[in-house]
Amino acid sequence: MSNAVIAIHGGAGAISRANLSPEREHEYVQALSSIVEVGQKMLEAGASALDTVTEAVRLLEECPLFNAGKGAVFTANETHELDACVMDGCSLQAGAVAGIKHLRNPILAARLVLEQSPHVMLIGEGAENFAGEHGMDKVSNDYFSTPERLYQLRQAQEAGETVLDHSGAPLDERSKMGTVGAVALDSAGNLAAATSTGGMTNKLPGRVGDSPILGAGCYANNASVAVSCTGTGEVFMRTLAAYDIFALMEYGGLSLNEACERVVLEKLPALGGSGGLIAIDREGNVVLPFNSEGMYRAYAYAGDTPSVGIYR
Repeated sequence: MSNAVIAIHGGAGAISRANLSPEREHEYVQALSSIVEVGQKMLEAGASALDTVTEAVRLLEECPLFNAGKGAVFTANETHELDACVMDGCSLQAGAVAGIKHLRNPILAARLVLEQSPHVMLIGEGAENFAGEHGMDKVSNDYFSTPERLYQLRQAQEAGETVLDHSGAPLDERSKMGTVGAVALDSAGNLAAATSTGGMTNKLPGRVGDSPILGAGCYANNASVAVSCTGTGEVFMRTLAAYDIFALMEYGGLSLNEACERVVLEKLPALGGSGGLIAIDREGNVVLPFNSEGMYRAYAYAGDTPSVGIYR
């Protein structure tokens, strides 16, 4: 199958050209390009979609530009709590972790849950102990810290911005939108999705968003589509955004593009939800819609030139 393809995202939000220096913009473009090319080369070499999305998200976790792994945002307690999920569209097996404080790559812990446990999700200390029993090293919580993220926390605290309130008022950019993800279709026709995040700046300790929740921030099913979301997680959870894409295609007969537009441009905004998602259908079509000012994104078909974008 020549339409093996990978798409990745590094979060969505109020990414205005005025606030992003040409130098920093170049850094984001370079990071997205290099990571999507790794995934592309894996697919060209015959790697599975599951392995490809896992590795792409691991690399995004390793890049401090993005809110996952190294460079994750701070909670109100000035600590880091990370969430991740991976799903195999062929078997519908999935693994997820939440509230991770001491594992360098939460996506690898999620993959361990998928492959080595009878469960779908493990949280906190239990997840970390399980990962440790399977050979994952623990890191100090401040491994994830960067000066930029601490500055964002200070700004959010000064402005009194914490978590989403019930009015659906838009959050300041410092308080939202950082997630990374990958979706892929491999040469065998299998789909997979992976999502990882540090959550929201100044979030309450113990808060879990959409990223590790199957059907909310991450979903893959060979019958139609693989999806990874980024945005105001509470709204993605309330709408089951990722699964809704699948359902609109599976039961409603919508095309990938129609389903994504319905969710991202109609359903999410109706509840005050901002952000976007990346999706690949079983034919290898790619859609990367967002209703925010920008979304860090890239995709690459096997044997073709990658495409990278930030703004509309």
